[in-house]
Amino acid sequence: MVGFSDVTAVTAITAELLKPLGYTPVTVNLAVPVIFASLQARDLDVFLGNWMPAQEADSRPYLANGSVDVIGPNLEHARFTLAVPRYLYDAGLKDFASIERFGAQLDHTIYGIEPGSAANRLVLEMIKTNAFGLGGFRLVESSEQGMQAELERAYRARRPIVFVAWEPHPMNIRYSIEYLAGGDATFGPDFGGATINTVTRAGLSAACPNLGRLLHNLKFTLRGESEIMSALLEGKGQPEEQARAWLRAHPQSVAQWLAGVATLDGKPAPTSVSAPDTLRGRPFDRWLLAHKIPLGDAATRALELLKAHGGPVFDAISRVIRGLVDGTTRALRSIPPLLFICGAAALTALTRRSWTLTALVTLGLLFILNQGYWSPMLETLSLVVVATLVATAIGIPLGIAGAHHPRFHATLRPVLDLMQTLPTFVYLIPTLVLFGLGPVPGLISTVVFAMPAPIRLTQEGVAAVPAELKEVGRAFGATGLQLLWKIELPSATPLILAGVTQCIMLSLSMVVVAALVGAGGLGVPVVRALSSVQIGPGFDAGLAIVLLAILLDRLCRPRNRG
Repeated sequence: MVGFSDVTAVTAITAELLKPLGYTPVTVNLAVPVIFASLQARDLDVFLGNWMPAQEADSRPYLANGSVDVIGPNLEHARFTLAVPRYLYDAGLKDFASIERFGAQLDHTIYGIEPGSAANRLVLEMIKTNAFGLGGFRLVESSEQGMQAELERAYRARRPIVFVAWEPHPMNIRYSIEYLAGGDATFGPDFGGATINTVTRAGLSAACPNLGRLLHNLKFTLRGESEIMSALLEGKGQPEEQARAWLRAHPQSVAQWLAGVATLDGKPAPTSVSAPDTLRGRPFDRWLLAHKIPLGDAATRALELLKAHGGPVFDAISRVIRGLVDGTTRALRSIPPLLFICGAAALTALTRRSWTLTALVTLGLLFILNQGYWSPMLETLSLVVVATLVATAIGIPLGIAGAHHPRFHATLRPVLDLMQTLPTFVYLIPTLVLFGLGPVPGLISTVVFAMPAPIRLTQEGVAAVPAELKEVGRAFGATGLQLLWKIELPSATPLILAGVTQCIMLSLSMVVVAALVGAGGLGVPVVRALSSVQIGPGFDAGLAIVLLAILLDRLCRPRNRG
């Protein structure tokens, strides 16, 4: 399946229907082009989210060579186009031609979903060809969840926003939105009217007619699928648990889908879906699962409280950080590329005294310019510069404090371990919800990940200053502050600079993750290439990131003494 919530919901429902029949379904999350390639390779059996005509370009080669079979539609009359909140629709933005007129209010921005998705490709083509006067707009590529988080923030503040929307989806129930007219040439007629097909690897229905009958029976309605998605998105627990709960609450749908279907041993299919009793005979395990500690619920409630009562504070922080990043990006973009390259080469020659490194910097930047990644490179550089400044501004004082107060350092150490070992997406979620799409959640997550390096190395450097040096300073009457500035920091400078260099490298390593929350930069073409299985663009963008990392490392690395 793909990561969209509608396909996730339908796949979870189908998997739970198959389990009582004796099947053992395995669900994998892949990009659409990868799914069709896997169906052709017979590594995948079923795909329930073939949106047509949006995915026509992805499916056409495989339908032509007969490597996939179309079972039929599982949902008809879906919609897939740009939309706006009702209050913006009432203000006059009712069609594609009106978007440009509201450009200033929209900050010339359209919010998309995953990089490489069919929707984003269509919007990017409109921007590229200046269709409807959208040549000056930009597309924020992130994810379905990121787009929804931004929609929620805009809806709460009644702020103008244009975004990719589709039906079925809980957003059609949760918010009052209107689909824009006039996009027939791009998204198709009838507001991007779509049919969602069930497709399988070639010959699956013939080899397993029982499974083919079930897949043929699977038919959903717009309202029903939106309700399923809402139950899965808003419920507690894993998707399969929510799918089972929905199926138990809708026995009529289960009976309709299982009509004429049998179990693997030939018996009639059960008329209801029950929870699997995998813990039979283990009462302690059942008791433990029944009394789950509600950590996730507590975190959700805390986040909701922060959203409800801390909105102005988070908005102010967001404006400051966004202003820093955008200001740095504008400043870098104001420099002509060739002048920037010449300046970087001259700075390298003056500070490093190495013609080899100077040539490397010049050729590396020229390559990035040649490949068309100059603007994304500047966005990434801005994010890295601001993240490094923030991380070192906080990290170095904390490292000094840790060196002077061992108990504080002992308390800080597990926090630093947690910051570097906790999966990035765990703290990316709350920052996305609180600060919305753009560079802000990307920068905050980058700072959290990169800051332990300057803290640890500063603490190590200051703590390793020889006691004799400090004794000499005290003998001459130096105060604590004078000891710090005249003895400790100069002695610890190599390690402090090494911490700053590591901070830069760690910040750059977050470039792809930051792209998932709309931060832009070189991570976007990488994610886009991954989603659409484009080897060439992915290699080019990845090489640009590697070159930037090498250049920053060589330029910022402390020079060897002696």
